[in-house]
Formats: sequence, C-alpha cells, structure tokens
Amino acid sequence: MKDRKKRENKESIDPEKENESLSELTVESSPPGEEKGENENKEIEDLKKKLEGKEKEAKENFDRFLRMAADLENYKKRAAKEKEDYVKFANEDLIKAILTFIDNLERAVNHAEKVEDTGVMIEGVRLTIQQILQALNRFGLSSFESVGKPFDPAIHEAMLAIETDQHEPNQVLEEFQKGYLLYNRLLRPATVSVSKPPEKEAQAS
Repeated sequence: MKDRKKRENKESIDPEKENESLSELTVESSPPGEEKGENENKEIEDLKKKLEGKEKEAKENFDRFLRMAADLENYKKRAAKEKEDYVKFANEDLIKAILTFIDNLERAVNHAEKVEDTGVMIEGVRLTIQQILQALNRFGLSSFESVGKPFDPAIHEAMLAIETDQHEPNQVLEEFQKGYLLYNRLLRPATVSVSKPPEKEAQAS
C-alpha cells in the first residue's frame, strides 16, 4: 500500500512545471499560418502604397496631357488668326503706294475740267503712270516688250492675225494690252496681233 502511494506521488506532475511545459509547447507549436499572414498583409500594404503612387502619377500625367492639348489648340487658333490677318493685309504696303498716284490722277482730272489745254493733263497722266510702274516694280512687277518680237504662246495671246508681206510670218505687229511678269513669272499675257503671209504666197508655198 505504501509503495503504491509513493509511485503515485512520483508520477504526479507539479502544476507550475506543467504550465511552463504547456507554454513552451504553445510557443514552439505556434501555427505557421500566422507568420505567413503577417507577410501577406505587409505585401498587400506595400502594393497599396505602390498603387496609390501610380494612380497619383497617372493623374499628374493626365493633367499634363490636358494642359498640353489645350496649349496646342490655342496655338492652332492663333496660327489660323495670324494667317488670316496676313492674307488680308499682305498687300497693305502696295495699296498705300498706289493711293498716292490715285490722288495725283484725281487732281489732274479736276484740273483738266478748269483748263482748255489738255496737253498738260496728258503729260501729267503719263508721268503718273510711270511713277505707278516704278512703285510696282519694287513689288516684283515688270513688263515685257512684244512688238517686233516672234509670237510666243507662253506669254502672248493672239487677238488678230494680219496678212502682210512687210514682216516675217508669226511676228507681233501690235500690242493691244501690255503683258506683265511678277518676279519673272507670267502675271498676265500680252494681247497682240500677229503677222501671217498673204493668202497667195501661202498657196504658192
């Protein structure tokens, strides 16, 4: 009987030691899922921060794009307005130069109404025409001679063909309207009459 009680006492466990053993067991046997969960939460937080940063960057880029698009649209409007104004006022200097000669011609007409001698008026008009041509020459305008030159369809427009044996065939005999060049490019052809051989000579040839 005594031996039995001794064995029971030896087999009994101290409660404090039992608690320490349970604690150690708890610590040692903490589920691995908790550490994994903490790591996942940390990764999620990092991803959220990165996403927020990217969203902020995307918003800034979009705002910058909108500003650039607005600037481009404003530039297009300004360029169109400047082009329109340039077309409207490109000949401003030319018109100002011509106005002076129009004033002279008007004064000549007013003067001619008061005098009987028209020779002075004719000379004044001729001088004014010369001045106009000199002014237009500064803007690239020039005339070319046609009378006595071979007919050239590139710069001449034949209004009349005249039979004659006094001139070579296909020669310009008379100029009805002077031709002009603008910076060596044809602005207006000269309208002229052209010589052709008499009918009898043409048949004989």
